[in-house]
Amino acid sequence: MSEISQRARLHHQPVPFWRDVRVLAILTQVVFVLAVALVAGLLYANMTRALAQRGLSLGFGFLRLEAGFEIGEGIRYSPSDTYGRAFLVGVVNTLLVSGLGIVLATILGVIVGVARLSGNWLLTRIAGAYIELIRNTPLLVQLVFWYFAVILKLPPVRKSLELPGGIYIHQRGVTLPRLIPTPSFRVWLLFLVAGVILGITLWQILTRYQIRTGRTTRPLTVGFLVLIGLPAAGWFLVGGSPVSWEMPILQRFNFTGGRTLTPEFTALLVGLVIYTAAFIAEIVRGGILAVPRGQLEAARALGLSNAQVLRLVIFPQALRIIIPPLTSQYLNLAKNSSLAIAVGYPDLFAVGGTIANQTGQPVPVIILIMGSYLTMSLVTALFMNWYNRRVQFVVR
Repeated sequence: MSEISQRARLHHQPVPFWRDVRVLAILTQVVFVLAVALVAGLLYANMTRALAQRGLSLGFGFLRLEAGFEIGEGIRYSPSDTYGRAFLVGVVNTLLVSGLGIVLATILGVIVGVARLSGNWLLTRIAGAYIELIRNTPLLVQLVFWYFAVILKLPPVRKSLELPGGIYIHQRGVTLPRLIPTPSFRVWLLFLVAGVILGITLWQILTRYQIRTGRTTRPLTVGFLVLIGLPAAGWFLVGGSPVSWEMPILQRFNFTGGRTLTPEFTALLVGLVIYTAAFIAEIVRGGILAVPRGQLEAARALGLSNAQVLRLVIFPQALRIIIPPLTSQYLNLAKNSSLAIAVGYPDLFAVGGTIANQTGQPVPVIILIMGSYLTMSLVTALFMNWYNRRVQFVVR
């Protein structure tokens, strides 16, 4: 009996801390963090010493100085503004081309990805050729091609190519009709915001009710009708159109009215959209093919059309696979916009380079540029991760 008790005591004797796996794991992480901090401190000390030897500093006081250089396009800016204002112009320009590029590339990528799986032989081959050609050509080469070989070779302004809807394409870019707010726009904007909030709220409530009870509530249809119906009702209730169209009119040498997209912006946007859409198309194709074939056969057995099968059965399940790699493509598009310097578009990187050259403060400017791109990437990733979780929850 005593031998059994002794064995029990030995069995329950605590493990020494230097042999405890949990303690060793924590100590390993602490040592790693200290090593990283030590290396970072050595690098920082070396950098500050080198900057001091060259008469430079890590301060950002130069952002309050007068810039003294022109920026071709963007928000309101003049050479008498500060470097901080100039840097803000570059940030806004990058956000503009990245935001539009993400939307347009997603639309084009989904269309091409679905076309790649089409039963039409010609459509499938055209989509496949587009994907292979664009994915295997450097983006920088494509940007140069669109700018110098396409846009700058378009007809002059007086011989502009006219498209339906008052759109003109010429050497100076693309001229579009412009929306101008009227005095009743602010009142109508309240209807628009209310429609968006109410539509999303009803969609979520009806979706949860349908999941809980099993009754068909058509949440997407109801939410969409409210989203469209409330602003449409406000359009007639505000007493006049809240916006008016300013159509471009061709004069002797240029257009008056409307809005003209510069050749630099157009080339960059077209290049980013076409390049990124090729990768998105493959992501969409892979997501659709990953859906079990039994789902497709069951949907067709219910008598659903091809469009209904794609919208109601295939795409909702494929989103679980599509969204994570799609997030990476969105981040790549925002970072690839730094190639705008090749076509002369004043984006964040181009404006930052000019500021660094004029002020002789390359390190602080590089820190600002890296921080701006990092912030844009983190915000995009956070939003896409949130949406991915929502899709995963709805599917379950």
